[in-house]
Amino acid sequence: MKHYEFTSGFKSLYEKAVGLYIKGSRDASTYFTNEELDWLSKNGINQQHMYDYAEDHCKYQEPGFEQALAIELVRRDYFINIQHGIASTTILKETELPAKTDSLQGIVWLPRLLPKARAKLRGELSSELMFCCGGDRNFFKTHNIMPAELLSVIWRTGSDDNAVADWIKLRK
Repeated sequence: MKHYEFTSGFKSLYEKAVGLYIKGSRDASTYFTNEELDWLSKNGINQQHMYDYAEDHCKYQEPGFEQALAIELVRRDYFINIQHGIASTTILKETELPAKTDSLQGIVWLPRLLPKARAKLRGELSSELMFCCGGDRNFFKTHNIMPAELLSVIWRTGSDDNAVADWIKLRK
């Protein structure tokens, strides 16, 4: 694997996914060749993540290439250096998430976002979930946080939800 070339490879596949979505393709399983799927897999990314980025890019012009790249750089770093390139077999389903109205230390949405962020970091999101979906983006904008920053904080704080909440309050 050519680590130095990750960003250009990611950009190429991101642009391909956006192009296919624009052309009307809505089946994530048809977006990439076996070689491209292998590249994604070796970098801790799956085709659903790329589809989600393309769909939201086309519908909402967000999160955009730059945010997607930043998110996937943190995910990739975790995948390669913590998971040693071995994908998790655990999957987080939407039914396992707290309600959208739940709060932690007065921060609404945070209890829902924390397990999603941890699952994104470990590559455990089900295909029905997207880290940095519209609700997440509203949270990030409200609290002036880049999505990739939250992933980094989650990584550093482990399972300490209150440490994350404290960081968000200090940040705001």
